[in-house]
Amino acid sequence: MEDLFRRHVRSILRGLTRHVYVFGTAGEGYAVTDRQFDRITRVFREETSQPETRAMVGVISLSLPTIIERIGRARDMGFRFFQISLPAWGALSDRELDTFFSETCGRFPDCGFLHYNLLRSKRLLVGKDYARLSVAHPNLVAVKTGGQDPAVLADLVTQAPEIQFFLTEGGFGQMRDQHECGLLISRSSTHFERAHELFEARGEKLRGMVEETNLIGKALRAGLDPACHMDGVFDKLLCRLHMPDFPLRLLPPYQSATEDAFRKFKEAMPQEWLSISAPVPA
Repeated sequence: MEDLFRRHVRSILRGLTRHVYVFGTAGEGYAVTDRQFDRITRVFREETSQPETRAMVGVISLSLPTIIERIGRARDMGFRFFQISLPAWGALSDRELDTFFSETCGRFPDCGFLHYNLLRSKRLLVGKDYARLSVAHPNLVAVKTGGQDPAVLADLVTQAPEIQFFLTEGGFGQMRDQHECGLLISRSSTHFERAHELFEARGEKLRGMVEETNLIGKALRAGLDPACHMDGVFDKLLCRLHMPDFPLRLLPPYQSATEDAFRKFKEAMPQEWLSISAPVPA
């Protein structure tokens, strides 16, 4: 659905942020074939190859050689920023962890890397891990995490200050008043203007807006079958608010949200966060 994908990218660039990436867990990067990866990446390059836009390609695979090959092909297309996730078939040991980063960050020294630190990979890295890795690999420049434990987040941002940490709304609300960190937009994407306001807010205003986004989280689950467990389920519901023709289906075998689930989500949404964007020109 190339046209729809192009319109979606343009919508984000126009109304939300010039810092975009494709193939995160929500973008089903774990599920695409090599042919799909190459085609989608080329289209993404066409839509983001413009001034003041930083575009990143996510690479997720159980196979490190596949990760290396995909980074190489995307690099040949012109990309220089990549999201990487640890292979998830088994938790990596310290030695295996060092090998993984040597074969990604170390192999492509002219590229910048963001590590997606999540439990799906079976090993969560902590502050001392990043402190060590950032010395060995200066091009490991960022980490994203959806965690919300304040002690864990404080450990990350204080032990590895050279790295930019991107946190979803809950973690951002806890850390932003004391630490420099980026916002990994999730629930607040329902309203582009208010998302900007949340990013700039501090103190009680920030915490109040984060509580509002928690209501969005509850609304997302209002009509969902509990068996829907993939990140893409939630992001596709969020996208549908802005683009009525955006599909809810996931690549198989994962279970998708239904049209009824979207209806219940929209009905349960906090009205102040419900924004219907103008159509994006084709």
